[in-house]
Amino acid sequence: MNDDTTRDLFSRRKFLESGSAAIAAAGMLASDAAAQGEKQPYPSNDERKPYPTKDDRSSSAPGPGNPEIDAQNPDSFLPPQTDAGGVQAFKYPFGIAHKRMQEGGWSREVTVRELPVSKTIAGVDMRLTAGGIRELHWHTAGEWAIMLYGNARITGLDSEGKSFVDDVGEGDLWYFPTGIPHSIQGLKPDGAEFLLVFDDGNFSEYETVLLTDWMAHTPKDVLAQNFGITEQSLKKLVGREKFIFQAALPGPLDADRKATAGTLGLSPNRF
Repeated sequence: MNDDTTRDLFSRRKFLESGSAAIAAAGMLASDAAAQGEKQPYPSNDERKPYPTKDDRSSSAPGPGNPEIDAQNPDSFLPPQTDAGGVQAFKYPFGIAHKRMQEGGWSREVTVRELPVSKTIAGVDMRLTAGGIRELHWHTAGEWAIMLYGNARITGLDSEGKSFVDDVGEGDLWYFPTGIPHSIQGLKPDGAEFLLVFDDGNFSEYETVLLTDWMAHTPKDVLAQNFGITEQSLKKLVGREKFIFQAALPGPLDADRKATAGTLGLSPNRF
C-alpha cells in the first residue's frame, strides 16, 4: 500500500466518522426539541435572528377568535415547525354539516365535497324517531354502519330477491354491499342514531335510488302487475320521494320476517 492509498483510506474513514457523529448529534437535538414541546421554535424570515417561540409576541392572537375551536385544534391555531401548510385538512365535524330535516328524523353527511382529502370514504350521521323510516333505497357504494344510540330494524333484499330483517341496538354493525336494497326504521322507546360509512368519497344521500323514485319512473301497468293491485290504486302510492318519513311502530320481528319472506324465503346472508 503506497502513501497515496493510505492517505485516501484515512481520509474516507475520517469523513465517515465525522458523518456518523453529525447524524448522532442531529438525532439528539431532535429528541431534545421534541422533549421541549411548547418551546419548539418557529421559523424566522431572517436567518440571522432567533426563531420566535410559542410564548413570543409573534405568535399572539389578540383579535376576535373562537377559543373552543382553537382549543380543539391546537396544531392549526399554532402549527408545529414541521407543518408547511400544504396538506389538505384532515377533519370536518358533523356539527357544522347541513342537516336534511324530515318528519321522522334527519341526516347530515361529510363527503369529498366538504373534506377534499376524503376521496375514498364518505360518512352520514342519521337520526330516526321511533317509527321513523329511511325509505327503501340502494346505491353504488357499499354501506357499513354502526349504531350510536337506540334501536332500529333493518330490512334488506339480497341479489336473489330474498329478504333479511333484523333488529339492532347500540354498538351493533351492519353491512350492505353495492346495489342491495335496504331500509331502516327506528324502534321504541326513542328511535335510533347511527353512523353510515361508504367506500366512495363522492357518495351522497341525495343521489341514492329510492323506491318512490323507481316507482315514479316505471310504467304503471308493470307496477300494478308486480304488486298485484290496480293502476288506479297506484295513484296513492306514486308521488313525491319519501327519503325519511314518520310511520307507526312495526310489529314483532318474527311477524315482519314472516311477512317479507314471501315465496322465496329469508336470505341466508346475515347482513
